[in-house]
Amino acid sequence: MARPNRRLQRYTPYVDGPDPLAPPVDLAEALDAIGQDVMAGYSPERAMREFLRRGGKDQAGLDELARRVAERRKELTQRNNLDGTLQQVKELLDRAVLAERKQLARDVDMDEGERALAQLQLDNLPSSPAAAVNELTGYDWRSSEARAEFEKIKDLLGREVLDQRIAGMKEALENATDADRAALNEMLADLNELLEARQQGRDTQEQFNDFMAKHGEYFPEQPGTLDELLDTLASRAAAAQRMRNSMTQEQRDELDALAQQAFGSNELMSTLHQLDDNLRALRPGEDWGSVERMDGDNGLGLGDGTGVFQDLADLDALAEQLAQSYQGSQLDDVDLEKLSRQLGQDAAVDARTLQQLEKALKESGTMRRGSDGQLALTPKAMRQLGKSVLRAVADTMSGRQGGHEVRRSGAAGEPSGSTRPWVFGDTEPWDVSRTITNALARGSRTIQVDDVEIQETEARTQACVALLVDTSFSMAMEGRWVPMKRTALALHTLVTSRFRGDDLQLIGFGRAAQVMEIEQLVGLDEKWEKGTNLHHALLLANRHFRKHPNAQPVLLIVTDGEPTSHLERDGEVFFDYPPNPMTIALAVRELDGSTRLGARTTFFRLGDDPGLARFVDAMAKRAGGTVVSPESDDLGAAVLGSYLTSRRNGAFGGWGRDEEW
Repeated sequence: MARPNRRLQRYTPYVDGPDPLAPPVDLAEALDAIGQDVMAGYSPERAMREFLRRGGKDQAGLDELARRVAERRKELTQRNNLDGTLQQVKELLDRAVLAERKQLARDVDMDEGERALAQLQLDNLPSSPAAAVNELTGYDWRSSEARAEFEKIKDLLGREVLDQRIAGMKEALENATDADRAALNEMLADLNELLEARQQGRDTQEQFNDFMAKHGEYFPEQPGTLDELLDTLASRAAAAQRMRNSMTQEQRDELDALAQQAFGSNELMSTLHQLDDNLRALRPGEDWGSVERMDGDNGLGLGDGTGVFQDLADLDALAEQLAQSYQGSQLDDVDLEKLSRQLGQDAAVDARTLQQLEKALKESGTMRRGSDGQLALTPKAMRQLGKSVLRAVADTMSGRQGGHEVRRSGAAGEPSGSTRPWVFGDTEPWDVSRTITNALARGSRTIQVDDVEIQETEARTQACVALLVDTSFSMAMEGRWVPMKRTALALHTLVTSRFRGDDLQLIGFGRAAQVMEIEQLVGLDEKWEKGTNLHHALLLANRHFRKHPNAQPVLLIVTDGEPTSHLERDGEVFFDYPPNPMTIALAVRELDGSTRLGARTTFFRLGDDPGLARFVDAMAKRAGGTVVSPESDDLGAAVLGSYLTSRRNGAFGGWGRDEEW
């Protein structure tokens, strides 16, 4: 066999895209948090948004990124001020005047009259930098050093006003020659001609290409179209205008007067004003009118200040993107390049992770968009959430982390369709195909103990379970709404995953009762609804028991109030408080019906209401059942514990050995 040509293998640096070494997004944490909010009454869409806002245990959320954006914005406005160019002009002017005074003092051959006249002119310069520069424009400098410092003022002004329009020009034109300035003026003239052609609808791509071929060195971004060039220029021009708007009138007047001295003539400013007018006409949607208060100690030049105002615009755009409050918002709207530029690469990585998390939630089968356009948890998500809740309840029951694992689905009987690793003491048959597959996956020709998987089995219908949960408003008002839902979800998960032979029905009862699917119960909103209709709930439970005559009925009732409503013969709901004797009598009658069907009954009484305690105790005694009074946080453990205790005690018959938790 020919060897591969290794010289054909190439390795290049990794650029762009997500971090290849970053851990995968944690959907389990996200789904658990979303499920908690859904059980608390949030829609799945809102719950997902809230999680993305909060972030995870080790993941910054949108709120944290927005806070950092706000801090960065505050830092820029409180640290800087807008008189940097004026201060630079004053410093250069002071150095020029000082150097000239020194030269006058040591020039012994100078006519005394001329010396006195020059000193008088220097002594009486206006306090305004612009007026002083204008007065000294025709001054006959004796000091070459002073003349050089003064010429720097004109050069500085020219570079600053250009840097306002095209970023980087201040540095690019330092020590520029007359030829450089002539080339710049030619570029600006051609640019204005190109923009005017666009306004008249006469511009072509060919014309733009010719412009870039001739003047492309001034635009390092290398735009591919005139629109791209326009966006860049207009964004900076608008920032320059916002900076001007934010200056005091005195600062504006000084800079306007000084600008006429840029490069020693007013021709440049005339060309730039024409450019500004063209850009404003072509991009009227830019923010040309905002004002920002800047009162820090760091003076900004015209070019740097314009850059800061562009940063502020970027930060404002990021704040809006991170808020996700506009119609049709999505995390893909967040500009990662801007975020990285303003807050650093770590912030961009956090935002990219949130984008991936949102995408994964929508594409992993955990959330789907229904016919109404709203997101909903899928059955897969409900199973994952249920497992998480069940683990948490199991931890509560054991008092130690990781102490619970249901190792047996039921007694020997029908295969359940699932497998699990073999552990010492198991007598179930091997699942041969899974066992061999595990060995092959290790690359071994022999089977080891760790490869062995056994078939889980379950007995045929063993128990018929009805969980009755109070959904009256008092449950929500007293903080029992979410624990109630978690309890139902945990029991549903336990029965459907571990005790598939049992048949569980969930019944919610408020003013009236109804049989509910687990998704419906988990997503149930809090309602201001008076009434606790235990009578109706027991009617539905007994109907469930009668459908399974060969199963052991198990009745689990969670409530925090006495019965205050019942069903009339015509199906209407009757409500009265304090409880009407007829309401109590009808609830007792249906409980007696459950007892005759052989139901094993447990009441889970929430709260310390004495009337409820007397009622529940009497009902439990009548049915030969038990009463448990858990705290809300222990409700799930109490319900599952009652269910599993009955199994361990062999209440349903036919157990090979106890289920291990």
